[in-house]
Amino acid sequence: MRALPFSVVTKPTGAACNLDCTYCFFLSKELLYDADGQRMSAGTLEVYVREFLAGQPDGEVMFAWQGGEPTMRGLAFFREAVRLGKHYARPRQVVRHSIQTNGTLLDDDWGRFLKDEGFLVGLSVDGPAELHDAYRVNKAGRGTHKQVVRGWEVLRRHGVEVNVLCTVNAANAEHGLDVYRYFRDDLGVEYMQFIPIVERVEAKDLELAEQGWTGPDGARLLYQQHGDAVTSRSVTARQWGRFLSAIFDEWVRHDVGRVYVQHFDVMLAARFGQYSLCVHSPECGGALAVEHNGDVYSCDHYVEPDYRLGNIHESGFQKLLTSEAQREFGRYKRVGLTQQCQRCPVRWACHGGCPKDRFIASADGQPGQNYLCDGYFSFFTHAAPSIETMAELLASGRPPAHIMTIG
Repeated sequence: MRALPFSVVTKPTGAACNLDCTYCFFLSKELLYDADGQRMSAGTLEVYVREFLAGQPDGEVMFAWQGGEPTMRGLAFFREAVRLGKHYARPRQVVRHSIQTNGTLLDDDWGRFLKDEGFLVGLSVDGPAELHDAYRVNKAGRGTHKQVVRGWEVLRRHGVEVNVLCTVNAANAEHGLDVYRYFRDDLGVEYMQFIPIVERVEAKDLELAEQGWTGPDGARLLYQQHGDAVTSRSVTARQWGRFLSAIFDEWVRHDVGRVYVQHFDVMLAARFGQYSLCVHSPECGGALAVEHNGDVYSCDHYVEPDYRLGNIHESGFQKLLTSEAQREFGRYKRVGLTQQCQRCPVRWACHGGCPKDRFIASADGQPGQNYLCDGYFSFFTHAAPSIETMAELLASGRPPAHIMTIG
C-alpha cells in the first residue's frame, strides 16, 4: 500500500518556554504532563527520527522542530538530531530541518550551526516594538522585541534562511500596513506568514482565560477546542479580512516576486488545485504533532486527550495516519462544511478554514461555521481578480510579477 504523505510538528521541550506570551494557548499544555520533565530524551529522539524517516517517501524530508521554545533543549540535542537524520535516512532521502523559535536565545554558536546544517528558521515577531510587546512578554511581563530583533540579527549575520511568523491579534490587527512595511523595510524580511489568534473558550472560563490562562492564585486552565466565546486578545473576523486585504494591496502593487506572503502564495496555488497549507486544503489529517515523550496527536491545535493517537515507541506513523480516528479527523474538514460554505463562491480558496475555528452558526443558523468566515470571504473576494490575473500570466508562461506592470 502506498504510504500517505504527512508532516510532523515535534516538541522537544513540550510546552516549556522561556517566554510567557499572553495569548499562547500551548503554554497550558504543560498540564498534560509533568511540568518539570518535559524534555525529549535521547532514546525518544532516536526512535522518533528513525520512525519518521521510515514512514516518509524518498525525496526531501523535513523535520519541523517547535515548542514551547525548542532552543531551550540546547545545541547538543539538535546536533544529535542532525546526526541521527543522516544515519537513518535512506539513500534517496534528503533530510532537512526547520525550527520555529522566539529568537531570544539565539547567539553566534546557534547562528553558525543553523547555517552549516541548512536549517530553515521561523522567527516569531508580531511587528514593531509597540505592537509586538503588547502580548509577547517574558516571565516578568516585560516586552521581548529587543531580544527578538537581536536574534534576527544573528540569523541575518550568518546567512540563515528565515521566515517571519506574525500572529494577528487585537493589538496589531488594525495595523496591517504598518506591520508589513516594518517587516519589509526595517527588517528586510522576504518571507512572512500571518496567523490569526483565535482563543476559543467556554463562557464559564472566559474570566480565567482573559488572565492568560492562569489565575492570580496560580490556577491553570487547559486549552481545548471547546466553547463559542473568544478572549479580547483574539482578532475579529472583519479585522482579519481587513488586515490581509491591506497587505495584499501593497504587495500586489510593489512586491510580487520579491516578498513572499504565505496566504497569497497559497491562494494562487489553489487556483491550480494545489494545496500546501492544511488550513485551506479540502481535507486535513496529514499534519501530526509529537510531544516530548513520543505521544502523537492528530494536529498541533488538538494536543489534548481526545486526540491522542498513540506513541512512537509503540506504533509507526503510517499505522497512526491510517487509523480510523485520524481518517475521520481529516475527513471532517470536508464533510463538516455548512451549507453556506458549500455554496460559497470562494470555497475553492478557503475550504472552510481550520476546523478548530468552526464554532459559530452560519447565516441560516447551521452550527459549524468558521469564526473567521466574514474575514476570509472579504479577503478572498477582494484578492480574487488579481489572483486570476496572476494565474493567467503563469498559464501563459509569464511570471506573476508582471501584474505590477498591468494598468
